[in-house]
Amino acid sequence: MRIGLAGVGRIGAFHAETLRGLDGVDDLVVTDLDTEAARALANRLEVGFAASPAELLDSGVDGFVIATATPGHAPLLRQGVRRGVPTFCEKPVAASLDETMELCKAAAATDVPVHVGFQRRFDRGYQRVAQAVADGELGFVHTLRVNTHDQAPPHAAYIATSGGLFRDCSIHDFDIIRYVTGREVVTIYATGANKGAPFFSEAGDVDTAAGVLTLDDGTLVTLSATRYNGAGHDVRMEVAGSAGTIGVGYDRSLAVTSAEDRADSPSGPRHQSFMERFLPAYRAELTAFVDVARGLRPSPCTVDDALQAFRVAEACELSRHEGRVVRLDEVPSL
Repeated sequence: MRIGLAGVGRIGAFHAETLRGLDGVDDLVVTDLDTEAARALANRLEVGFAASPAELLDSGVDGFVIATATPGHAPLLRQGVRRGVPTFCEKPVAASLDETMELCKAAAATDVPVHVGFQRRFDRGYQRVAQAVADGELGFVHTLRVNTHDQAPPHAAYIATSGGLFRDCSIHDFDIIRYVTGREVVTIYATGANKGAPFFSEAGDVDTAAGVLTLDDGTLVTLSATRYNGAGHDVRMEVAGSAGTIGVGYDRSLAVTSAEDRADSPSGPRHQSFMERFLPAYRAELTAFVDVARGLRPSPCTVDDALQAFRVAEACELSRHEGRVVRLDEVPSL
């Protein structure tokens, strides 16, 4: 198979290295608005180079991977679908709710598969938790606790175009909540604060946030997110039920020091970035996309899945700004 990749920044370069080594990928072609960066990566990896996404798609590819900055996602996704090329797109598929809904309609009107990059669905821990819930191992589920804590914030320029902490960071939690439980969010209360760099406030964003979500079966979810977790990159989920509790992220890398005299703190090393934390999941995700592009399986994460997670993020922003509980049905949908 011949795979094309647009975007050679941190995640794009990682995806390029991963794709190059996957079974079934015979040829890889990369492109970027920064053509010199794309050419340099192509030379380093000894793969093909295209001067533009149009040139890349014209060259005849069997699959298209979009790993650009967020503003490039929607237009490139449209190009891939219009060309009939199976397309993988990093989240979010668009920067706004209206555009996400428009892309959802476009994807539904075609049989071209689109796979959205929510890599936690391919993490073995989250898959184990989802299976425990589905099998009834936990009894009835009543509470989830989820957190995404970055070790250090990204640069100011990124924050200004990220869409905010809920849309950029917590959106992974919103997707994995749906994946693990099979339920939908009904109500949201969210808040946020800033104690760090001033560029968060200047962009209308927060560096730390919290929320309480209620699912359609009455399950309660507590949410925590921050850009400042100096102890390490900390992503966890606990699912508590009438018959037991199971957690993800509780291993030697756990970025928590125990205050108990008779407890040993995790031995580490602690993760320092999301790419380090989810390295195997990213590889499994792209392996799945190659299977999607070959017609061996349907998309494991559709544009509609991306839309539903985005709607929860929108509701969180509305709740934060208005200081009230928001029903998800207040947020437009298809």
